[in-house]
Amino acid sequence: MIRTMAFALGALSFAASHPASAATPIAGRWVTEDKSALVDIAPCGNRLCGTIIRFLTPPKGGPDPRDVNNADPAKRSRRILGLAILTGFAPAGDEWKGQIYDPRSGKTYRSVLVRTGNSLAVKGCLNIFCKTQTWTRGQ
Repeated sequence: MIRTMAFALGALSFAASHPASAATPIAGRWVTEDKSALVDIAPCGNRLCGTIIRFLTPPKGGPDPRDVNNADPAKRSRRILGLAILTGFAPAGDEWKGQIYDPRSGKTYRSVLVRTGNSLAVKGCLNIFCKTQTWTRGQ
């Protein structure tokens, strides 16, 4: 009994002296892995969103491409430039959780973002299948 109590007090003491890890801030500008776009991550309401603010390589749809692959026909005429592709991101432990939209496929995925220095791991998941890209700090 005394050992159990001592262990519990020790664990409690350790937990109090080591705060839970918090998500590293991710706001700012990020270059996508394929270096095709610059995405600005900033507050939108009480969450964070990421918007395409510049094309770094000429887009395939011409100089002013539209969201032609969107499943919603009403959204197919909207511009890709200025489109929020990261939405609803909130801290969850040491990562950020929200959704990512891929204009190339027209699909939205569950997403997790984790920043390490000047790199941002961007994971998109559909059910149990996930793919991760590494974005780098941009200007």
